[in-house]
Amino acid sequence: MIDPAPVFPSLPAISGKKVSAAFDGGRITSDGGVLLLAQAEKRLGIAGRLAAHIRDDRDPGRVRHLLPDILFARYLAIAAGYEDADDLDALRHDPAFKMALGKTPEAKIGLASQPTMSRWENAPDLRTAIRMTYELIDIYCDSYAVPPATITLDIDDTFDAAHGAQQLTFWNGFHGERGYAPIHVYEAETGRPVAFVLRPAKTPSGKEIAAHVRRLIGRIRTHWPETRITIRGDGHYARPEVMAWCEARAGIDYLFGLPGNAALRRDAVISAAADACAVVRAEKGLPVHRTHCETTYAAKSWNGKDRRVIARIEATTLGLDIRTIVTSLTGSTPERLYEFDYCARGQAENLIKLHKTQLKSDRTSCSSACANQVRVRRANDSPDHLPFPPHFSTPPPTGCSGLSVRPSPKTPPSSAPSSPPSRTASSRSVPASSRPRPASASPSPPHARTRPSSRRSSAHSPRSPSPTRKRRSSRRAQGPATPK
Repeated sequence: MIDPAPVFPSLPAISGKKVSAAFDGGRITSDGGVLLLAQAEKRLGIAGRLAAHIRDDRDPGRVRHLLPDILFARYLAIAAGYEDADDLDALRHDPAFKMALGKTPEAKIGLASQPTMSRWENAPDLRTAIRMTYELIDIYCDSYAVPPATITLDIDDTFDAAHGAQQLTFWNGFHGERGYAPIHVYEAETGRPVAFVLRPAKTPSGKEIAAHVRRLIGRIRTHWPETRITIRGDGHYARPEVMAWCEARAGIDYLFGLPGNAALRRDAVISAAADACAVVRAEKGLPVHRTHCETTYAAKSWNGKDRRVIARIEATTLGLDIRTIVTSLTGSTPERLYEFDYCARGQAENLIKLHKTQLKSDRTSCSSACANQVRVRRANDSPDHLPFPPHFSTPPPTGCSGLSVRPSPKTPPSSAPSSPPSRTASSRSVPASSRPRPASASPSPPHARTRPSSRRSSAHSPRSPSPTRKRRSSRRAQGPATPK
């Protein structure tokens, strides 16, 4: 006989509040924040726009997980703190993740598993990765309701250690190991991400930087032809090729750090201002005294081109410290250009640090360089790092926890796998194969093509026992099938 009495028949009240204990709370999840991120994705449609660039050769009648849903599940996992694709084997049945993808918590078919995620993460080739990077720039531009009058783009690179034989890695003597040095581009005013480029861990050359800037500005110009753009970076980017390219185009300015040298220290204006700064500090007994000045300077590599140089001079008890920047901007005082305009680029370094620590964008463990480029960009596509438009408020938090999911009494649990979704659904549900593919798209790589059906697809929800030999032979007789 089963005793119907509860385990805890009564608990003492606390501060006049009744305390009760029960075990009918349903399925519990600690990732309730993904439901808020799903609302953001529903409005912005990031996954669908990126999935449109990936070739999908799967049989539509045998597809269980649409490509936009596969990508979006990966984005949600990264945003929730699960940066490894292995985590999807457990998260695929999480009720919050299911509801974020439009499934009921009781559905037997969960999200795509780790093997499916890994296949699609390695599916894009070089052309596809480039088109997806351009799409990221388009998403940034679309986040504005109207084109801005001016924007400042902070460009900087960071070190990403590679512990393996990944393609495109390079030895970095400063860090003492091999790795990547991806370039990050953010908008200064809002901190919105603009573009990311994976590259070897070496100092970029002027020709390479000019090529990246040319493609970036060219894509932005297709949306904002009249916006004035300022490129801001440290001394790595003060290359004559970049500055000459900006000066040859209207509406493009630059503000770069300029490494010091003996010629700059011997400049008459800078040396006179440095002597005066040191005298003032000594006469007034100040621990620190700072001043600014400007001059014109032409390095040998600049082909005799004079450019505006701003010097920040700081005199301390330990001596003089002189920092210089070069710019094409006019109409501002040297102090404002250095202290307010140039020093503000430090926020970009904070954004890079957040990108690496919170979204784990430095988890570039794939052997293919294209897959690692997609991985770096995919961390940026996570909903808590999306460029939210001003009219959409701010990015929703991901820290919601303690979500309890109870089965709905009106909707019985699913007893059989649901049929494949209609290919005429909303834009986020339309697979990439049904959209027109650009003519430049190359054939999908071998790992994205068909596989023998004798392999159990990793997209199936429950892990069933190994099929018998008779079952395997009957499957082989049916011919090849595409992965789900």
